[in-house]
Amino acid sequence: MADFKRASLNAGPFDTASCDKRPWLTILGWTEGGTTALTTASRTALDTAELVFGARRHLRLLPRLEAEVREWPVPFADGIPQLLAERGRRVVMLVSGDPFWFGAGTSLTRHLSSGEWQALPSPSSFSLAASRLGWPLESCVCLGLHARPLTRIRPHLHQGRRLLVLLRDGDAAIELAALLEQFGFGKSHLHLLESLGGDNERLRTVLAGDELPDDIQHPVAVAVEVAGAGPALPPISGLADEWFEHDGQITRQSVRAVTMAALAPIPGERLWDIGAGSGSVAIEWLLAHPDNRALAFERHAERATRARRNACQLGVDWLEVLEGPVPDVLADQPPPDAVFIGGGLSAALLETLWRQLPEGVRLVANAVTLESEALLGEWQQRVGGELVRLELATVSPIGTRRGWKSAWPIVQWRVLR
Repeated sequence: MADFKRASLNAGPFDTASCDKRPWLTILGWTEGGTTALTTASRTALDTAELVFGARRHLRLLPRLEAEVREWPVPFADGIPQLLAERGRRVVMLVSGDPFWFGAGTSLTRHLSSGEWQALPSPSSFSLAASRLGWPLESCVCLGLHARPLTRIRPHLHQGRRLLVLLRDGDAAIELAALLEQFGFGKSHLHLLESLGGDNERLRTVLAGDELPDDIQHPVAVAVEVAGAGPALPPISGLADEWFEHDGQITRQSVRAVTMAALAPIPGERLWDIGAGSGSVAIEWLLAHPDNRALAFERHAERATRARRNACQLGVDWLEVLEGPVPDVLADQPPPDAVFIGGGLSAALLETLWRQLPEGVRLVANAVTLESEALLGEWQQRVGGELVRLELATVSPIGTRRGWKSAWPIVQWRVLR
């Protein structure tokens, strides 16, 4: 199979003598340079195509072709059935830059088998931006925010950091500058990079806190040199409680740091945060890696709304918050890799979890009352795991002097299902 793939990709894009063995679809990287920026293989694929799909801004740069040319619809997903209906024809799909670097490639290939397509990438907008500025691409944070909330930039705002951000249009660049100012990073330099690689390429530099030009043209990338006195999100667990809006129902900073260490998030894993309150544990789980997922369960509507708001403000808007009583709300949810119980602990909940969860799931539960502590002790004796008692104290005034004021002790149960 490896030899067949190598032969099919190294030969010319289309061989009419053996077209039944060739990929029918070519995903072709396209830039503002049009055909002048194409490799020989990419140009051959375009010249021999029977049908060419592309967004309107891509098609405007096409030369006259023998092929049928068809504009890709909006929203993007609407074009997938049209593309699949053309199986057997020589089809080229124009996509921006590198199809598999914040591009449309994966959205297409998930509907295809490996032998149906080939990809011929061009330089990505990130590569072009870094080359214009002389920045080492490997040390830059690259964010594709064309259709995502701009608040996803929040975890990356650290003094001196360099960000490359792809945006939907000039209005989004203005919104981004306002967001940087709001977060305390108005002194950041913004390099506005328009139409990279094309005849209309333009580079302008402004401060985020200044007024931006009103003629920023799509496609646009913004390179950010982060500067300012705004607070940075520490890259480790245990954010200060002040980062979260809450009504007192929050796993406090020190306890949260220990809890996160017990949950031990691994990239790509999913957490169930039961009794989420402010959402602090689920949010820190998501901050641990952008591929992580989390479901937060909260019975109080006001707290659920607050948890969603906290997630958006801290740049992890993909937190899912489900409202309803546990264990009922847990039914039919995608299985987790780890579970945290911060509220709503009961015998019925533990029975449901032990019955519903697959083997290997990490479960961490915190208890503060004697009743819930006794319940965890009973379950630890029944199925094993580790019980830990956390006792914390902080200095507070005692008249004209100072003394230690103890917080309520926390009993934590850690177990592998």
